[in-house]
Amino acid sequence: MGEARKTPVVEWPTVALLVLCYALYVIGTVWAAAWFLPLGMALTILALALHSSLSHEVLHGHPFPARLANEVLVFPALGLFIPYMRFRDTHLAHHKDSLLTDPYDDPETNFLDPKRWKDMPTGLRGVHEFNNTLLGRLLVGPLLGQVAFMRSDMREIGRGNTAVLLGWLVHVPAVALVVWWLLAVGEMPIWAYLASAYGALSVLKIRTFLEHQAHEKARGRTVIIDDRGPLSWIFLNNNLHVVHHMHPRVPWYRLPVLFRENRGRYLMRNDGYYFRSYGEVFRRYFLRRKDPVPHPLWGDD
Repeated sequence: MGEARKTPVVEWPTVALLVLCYALYVIGTVWAAAWFLPLGMALTILALALHSSLSHEVLHGHPFPARLANEVLVFPALGLFIPYMRFRDTHLAHHKDSLLTDPYDDPETNFLDPKRWKDMPTGLRGVHEFNNTLLGRLLVGPLLGQVAFMRSDMREIGRGNTAVLLGWLVHVPAVALVVWWLLAVGEMPIWAYLASAYGALSVLKIRTFLEHQAHEKARGRTVIIDDRGPLSWIFLNNNLHVVHHMHPRVPWYRLPVLFRENRGRYLMRNDGYYFRSYGEVFRRYFLRRKDPVPHPLWGDD
């Protein structure tokens, strides 16, 4: 396919989007928050969600050839909750397609081992069932995901995993920079910023809600959502998810071109796992489960 075709040394659309992201952040946390707090929170949610999508671009090697130069661009932990280095390492592990949806080896899956599901208290089962509706993913998904993520990382630190520990230690000054900004410059109350950070995670849960399904073949596990609206922009075209998985080094602004030029190939590749838009996803699954919680292809043993 020639992934390097027409890829410049500096990917200026990504640089421009980073500038826009930080500009939105400043406007949201300072001027808009002082004028009308709900507007400031809305702009901040947008900036934080976009910052996460840009962090995803960075970990895949954009917009500069040098990794350190890229990572400096997203060093401030605007979203507070996820250390960049842990996001980088777990997401790159997620790109092993043969492990997609594995309850243990895919760090981004929402499927559980059926044995663990069977032993789970009834009330907690209900929370996970609700989480498998889109409404639930928006409301409780960020909390469930954060708890599971931090429990896993704390276990790894307890086992002596220095890479995980380093990721959290580097996260401290990245968060401290944001706290300084809020206290010294910002006009947004801390509670409003925390709510905005949670809201940004909720927006991102729309993208991850059904981007992978349980399928016997690894190639059939990754979705295409053929959306061209504001959500696809916030997600930097990662709704064309099978295209991204096949070409993880291709920048966000080239993914739609690849899909248009090879639409049939990608839909054949993922066995037709396709939705026309995020509107279709909301209509079908806002109040209804997309998947069972226990992995449907795993046995009890």
